[in-house]
Amino acid sequence: MNITDGHVELQKRIGYFFGSEELLIRALSHSSYVNELKMNRHDDYERLEFLGDAVLELTVSEFLYKENSSMREGDMTKLRASLVCEPTLAYCAREGFELGKYILLGKGEDASKGRERDSIVSDVFEAIAGAIYLDGGLEPAKDFIHRFVLTDYEKKIEFVDSKTILQEYAQDKGISLEYELIEELGPAHDRDYVVRAVLDGKVSETGMAKSKKAAQQSAAYAILQKLRDRTEIH
Repeated sequence: MNITDGHVELQKRIGYFFGSEELLIRALSHSSYVNELKMNRHDDYERLEFLGDAVLELTVSEFLYKENSSMREGDMTKLRASLVCEPTLAYCAREGFELGKYILLGKGEDASKGRERDSIVSDVFEAIAGAIYLDGGLEPAKDFIHRFVLTDYEKKIEFVDSKTILQEYAQDKGISLEYELIEELGPAHDRDYVVRAVLDGKVSETGMAKSKKAAQQSAAYAILQKLRDRTEIH
């Protein structure tokens, strides 16, 4: 497999250049891509994902331990789970460096919008962490995780949980919360969804993303920010 302009661009965006670019390509390679090209089964990202998951757990655990000296073990465990869960990692990868567009997929998986799936995006994020660890050691792998996961982590968790937080607020107040698909933009293979969230028939905000779920999260987050500005929610 040869390195492409896209792979060079990705390395610039993550701030790490591989000595062994084969590791990067393997980290980006979904099993559907490997099968389609009739490559060795071990050339997909799964083994690197396994390693990256361990590096991620260690890095996040160390960060929480050092940054929250008064936090109890149970609370650190819950916070770590929120940071390393599939939706959070997928959000970090999309917002941080648009990982989805660099993932190598088979034609069928690509056609079924595999690069928009949280499960695939989060797995590849972990695989990249594992690849960086093998290529350059623990410190650059930790730097990657700090940059894209742990920077402003409270806002990232809140964004991922925004629909749940807003739903709980609406239920507590006994008011309605609805999501409306307003528009679909772009070709089928690269579509953007515009969704409006409406709270109590009065407060509304729109969000746009590559999936309806992410667009709903964006709209819900915008309403939460508006409520917070009005001091109606903390």
